[in-house]
Amino acid sequence: MGYPDGIDTFKNKLNKKPNGGSYLIEEKLTLVNGVYDGPLAHDNINNQSLTVYSGPRYSGEELRNFTVAFPDDAPWQRMIKIFANANVSEAYVTYETPGDTVEAEDINVLQSGLTAVQSEVERYKEHGRIDGGTFRREV
Repeated sequence: MGYPDGIDTFKNKLNKKPNGGSYLIEEKLTLVNGVYDGPLAHDNINNQSLTVYSGPRYSGEELRNFTVAFPDDAPWQRMIKIFANANVSEAYVTYETPGDTVEAEDINVLQSGLTAVQSEVERYKEHGRIDGGTFRREV
């Protein structure tokens, strides 16, 4: 859901390290009824480095019931599905990545968000009143 229906959120991208090294990432995911099904924040993940725990920094219970997949049209991305007890509300996924792949979709989402904000500002200029500190719509 993009602006103006909701606030866009973006995950910071990681540049590839010039020396060929990797980043160690710990990502907090919210589970609903003990399940998370969605993308990981970063690309090009070393699948062998991936671990999942119920607490940060390898604490809590190790969650071993998960699957990792990648989309056919974007093999650098990773989708993860985690299964835990219904009382587990978050999981901490740790993995290594050499950095992200910036793709056209990333840029397109940014352009859409920027255009939506500009359109909303122009709509307020035409149909609202900007009083120096707040937006007030006149009907």
